Amino acid sequence: MFKKPKKFYITTPIYYVNDRPHLGHAYTTIAADVLKRYRVLRSDRVFLLTGTDEHGAKIEAAAEKKGQTPQQLCNENAEIFKETWKGLNVSYDNFIRTTDNRHIKTVKKILEILHKKGFIYKGTYEGLYCRGCEQYKTDSDLIDGKCSEHKIEPELIKEESYLFKLSQFQDELIKKIENNEFEIAPEERKNEALNFLRQGLKDISISRQKVKWGIPLPFDKNFTAYVWVDAFLNYLTGLNWEGNPQKLPEFWPSDLQLMGKDILRVHATIWPALLLSLGIPLPKKIFVHGYFTLNGQKMSKSLGNVIWPDEMVKKFGVDATRYLLLTACHFGQDGDISWEKLTEKYNADLANGVGNLINRVLTLIEKKFDGKIPKSSKSEPDLLIEKINNYDKLLTDLKIDQVLKEIMSICSDLDNRIDKEKIYQADSLILSDALYIFAETIRIWAWLISPFLPETADKIFEQLGLDPKKEKKKKFEDAIKWGGLKPGTKIKKGKPLFPRI
Repeated sequence: MFKKPKKFYITTPIYYVNDRPHLGHAYTTIAADVLKRYRVLRSDRVFLLTGTDEHGAKIEAAAEKKGQTPQQLCNENAEIFKETWKGLNVSYDNFIRTTDNRHIKTVKKILEILHKKGFIYKGTYEGLYCRGCEQYKTDSDLIDGKCSEHKIEPELIKEESYLFKLSQFQDELIKKIENNEFEIAPEERKNEALNFLRQGLKDISISRQKVKWGIPLPFDKNFTAYVWVDAFLNYLTGLNWEGNPQKLPEFWPSDLQLMGKDILRVHATIWPALLLSLGIPLPKKIFVHGYFTLNGQKMSKSLGNVIWPDEMVKKFGVDATRYLLLTACHFGQDGDISWEKLTEKYNADLANGVGNLINRVLTLIEKKFDGKIPKSSKSEPDLLIEKINNYDKLLTDLKIDQVLKEIMSICSDLDNRIDKEKIYQADSLILSDALYIFAETIRIWAWLISPFLPETADKIFEQLGLDPKKEKKKKFEDAIKWGGLKPGTKIKKGKPLFPRI
């Protein structure tokens, strides 16, 4: 079932620090954490990088509005991001900040290399620039003359600039994306990237003359680096890379880069073109997820219709928040949420589903077998074997919501069996067999759910009379084999895992 262990490098985008983390940030980062935890279960050597993007006009403007220096704002909000990820139980391996001295030094070194190689030249650039996206826009990007993302009219900017020879990489990028050497998923996002590339790439400005909050160009201090060029290199500097294209970090190339659809275009063009110009291997795969809307509307602070991650944690708890976000839509598609929908799903799936099932099973063991795991002569249910076999394939294919649906169906199957067969009325021999099967299935279920709901898995181990620390020392393949729960083990039934709201 399980493949040979290997190294696996996962990245999230680095997030702008002009505001606190929103649900989109949380969704990407939780998904990355789940995939890391799953790879660790498979005994892979995994590195998860996240962080903050701290340069550019947006940061400058946000700091001025708050009466702070840009660095003060960055320091303050970077800590908020770290605290948010801690509160969502995200276990990243490095948190990169683009104001880190090491990062700045490496970005300057790379810009110098590209300049000397002739990939950067001085010229004049004119284009429509959206400050919200920190990106130049074409007429086809606009709706009624406004940026489709930020609903503002872009500025027409014409200035002396340093340009990067993006145009010369057009054909090579099309070829690599078409043959999945540089894979973009889901398929509609791959097609979107290819359609944009086939319209033709132009050389782009990689400098700003009027934006002071940025990394000065090493060959002309009158300009700062375009924030995206600065930001892209985090995926390498976050691995402590010092800018030598012949001496790459152990974990490069990245195996998976997760992001929202608003930043696909620059990641499918400027980012890989920079790597190609340096002779550095491209990331293996980019996966693009969708957006959340609230009752069919785009979330907006000005409209007052925003749900913040910390608000969800306060109401539902950490693991429930992770579950509710990951099951709100198909991974890769848009999803619509509301407090009502989230509460309904919490009660249906977690309180009345998982929590109620485990409470019923442990209560029967307490009452009928003095709180000790009973004996059984039965073998592993075929249905459970089938679910386990699907588990690895679905997660490898990044079908996060589908694998959660498969895992949760194990609990609903057990719950239905209790009612259908009236297990609680059975004689002691039948009841002993049934309750062992239920308890052992719940133990294996806890292992399967552990990348998604790590705190819940530990609580289940404890309630089954197991030591979570000892359990985690086991190899996953061994831990999910039938018979790991020994008859006679004293359970420790605690409070319900998910109190009804």
